[in-house]
Amino acid sequence: MQETAQSLRKTLDFVLPHLHAINDGDASIKPFPHKWSKKEILGHLIDSACNNQQKFVRMMAQPHVDFVGYAQDFWVQEQHYNQASWKQLIDLWYAYNQHIAHIIAHVNPDFLDNTITINGVGLFKLGFIMKDYAEHLKHHLKAILPDIGLESSFANVYNA
Repeated sequence: MQETAQSLRKTLDFVLPHLHAINDGDASIKPFPHKWSKKEILGHLIDSACNNQQKFVRMMAQPHVDFVGYAQDFWVQEQHYNQASWKQLIDLWYAYNQHIAHIIAHVNPDFLDNTITINGVGLFKLGFIMKDYAEHLKHHLKAILPDIGLESSFANVYNA
């Protein structure tokens, strides 16, 4: 999992200056009324980090976990990410994901085959969930920063 953790860290460090180059006003613009702004996408990625930290640690604690999904549109709307400070969102997102990379880097290999169902879907292994998390992150970062050449082999098959 060292490779996954390192890839996540490299992604974070690569996009950080690009995120900081976006001003608060531009980050608040919604491309369409029902589409997320850059702030809302980053807010969703904060929610994803929060949810996935719970998945990772719970899956390390027991061989199988039944986990609830989450209503991502509701979470984004009710947390009013579009009214938050862009810089504060970036700082929180970056720090939380550094912690996620730390968890991935230090996971006990004996836990990687532990499983989870999410809203009754799947039997996903911890190793897959961790690798897929990094791809999910890239997928959404490409929506915020479409012109920086961020590659992703997005394979997400569950609600982040």
